[in-house]
Amino acid sequence: MDQSIEARQKVWDLIKNIRVAMFVTQDSDGRLAARPMSAVNKTFDGALWFMTAGDSAKLDELRASANVLVAYAEPKDQNYVSARGRAEIVRDQAKVREFWSEAARVWFPGGPEESDIALIKVEVDSAEYWDAPSAMMVYVYGYAKARLTGEPPDLGETRKVGF
Repeated sequence: MDQSIEARQKVWDLIKNIRVAMFVTQDSDGRLAARPMSAVNKTFDGALWFMTAGDSAKLDELRASANVLVAYAEPKDQNYVSARGRAEIVRDQAKVREFWSEAARVWFPGGPEESDIALIKVEVDSAEYWDAPSAMMVYVYGYAKARLTGEPPDLGETRKVGF
């Protein structure tokens, strides 16, 4: 598993402009649940931050199991990232203000001072990414190579990254 600063930065470079990820939790019965969420941090130090309502059912799931998966996909660019980590529920008004953007007002019309906002901090312990060229000619080449040689082409990079 690659733990280099460059590999960690590559993970952030791949996900920082993907607006929505699938945030996966596990309830007390072991059932998985996924929902779309947007990370609110603009820099990355190994933690992803999410804003949610303080009475959200996902918080009960996090209390049952702090293990989460956050999956990002950008099909247009053929970039995919799966990040695993442990989640922590954070109730900190100063942090809410730090991460606040007007886009959040859709869910929290009372603004950053609304009392029922919780943050979810995910300390990423590992990630895996798939970074493939997205140009149509690469796919045409790949198809031709597979048909002619019977072997799949090398169409990109996949790497496991430790944090």
